[in-house]
Amino acid sequence: MDDLVNISIGNAGVIALLGYLVVFLGLVLLMVVIMIMGKIMVAKAKKAQAAAAAEAPAAPAPVPKEPAPGTAGELKLYDTDPRDAAMIMAIVADTLGKPLNELRFKSIREVKDDEI
Repeated sequence: MDDLVNISIGNAGVIALLGYLVVFLGLVLLMVVIMIMGKIMVAKAKKAQAAAAAEAPAAPAPVPKEPAPGTAGELKLYDTDPRDAAMIMAIVADTLGKPLNELRFKSIREVKDDEI
């Protein structure tokens, strides 16, 4: 038996390959277990969804809120990129918690540092 301090290159290669094989075999087995668990969970979810659909009576569909009538008018951009203006409008709508079609923007102008 060879001692592990003075190991030949051939033996080191065989030991390394066996180590890699063990690691990859473990990864493949882990992948198979995860795939099987995923299929089991999907089957359970479908079964529960089918049971819930069979038990629950058909509820009337919610009536969607009607969007704001008409257009919001024309938007004038002064020294502002349309992409930046769209982001500004989205941020304002999100901050106010209102849909964008309920807000009216008349103009958007970039304020330069020397104007402040």
